[in-house]
Amino acid sequence: MGRTARIIWTCVGVGVMASMLISAVMWGYKMRPISAPCTSLKFIIEDKAERQYVTDKELQQLLVNEQINPVGQEVNAVSLHRIEKAVLAHPMVRTAECYLTPRNEIKVRLTQRVPLLRVQTADNTYFIDTDRKVMQARAVVRDSVLVVTGTVGVQMATTQLASFAEWLQDEPYWQQQIRYIQVHSPQMVYIYLRNGQPRVVLGSMRDYERKLKKLRTFLENGAEAIQDKNYYEYDIRFRGQVIGRGAQN
Repeated sequence: MGRTARIIWTCVGVGVMASMLISAVMWGYKMRPISAPCTSLKFIIEDKAERQYVTDKELQQLLVNEQINPVGQEVNAVSLHRIEKAVLAHPMVRTAECYLTPRNEIKVRLTQRVPLLRVQTADNTYFIDTDRKVMQARAVVRDSVLVVTGTVGVQMATTQLASFAEWLQDEPYWQQQIRYIQVHSPQMVYIYLRNGQPRVVLGSMRDYERKLKKLRTFLENGAEAIQDKNYYEYDIRFRGQVIGRGAQN
């Protein structure tokens, strides 16, 4: 067989193979349905065992209200992005991921917001969450967190006080001792202790770790010296000093 004939047969072979491949692809395309109805919608709340701030029923109703409930709709017509965005808009949802399974089920995997501290002012009550964002106060939120009262701005709550609350989570001694914090101004912060102990004048939030370490040493080692005193407060604003104020019995 000549060279020209071999080239011709090679071209013919390639053409036949390409035609077969195209036919196979088209056959598979025709056999596979272009779309199919969504069979179910499932919410997977990953931290449901720790807290229940949002329910499946509440989320389903949210999608119904937004007219984006996907069940029964053709999956090709469903916007996963819109569903995800709607779920993320719920005030108790932290993260959300929406996806379609091979069985044409739509699943939404989500986590809930976690409160870090509770702020109570004369005009408002709210939480700061672990992302340092303002979180609505709702009856379902029952996490035991640090309470801050008084004249508290959002900026102070999401910075200095949030840092203090994070530090407190790793301090079991002070978790047992501190009942709540009261803010008169950024320069005058009071800590109220449990069991009727004297209040603590912290001053500003600056160097709170050093100040409280000093107070703990005083409380643990100076019990005999203070047991006969009728102190109403301990002032720990000044370096190297714990000043007890009150009348002696």
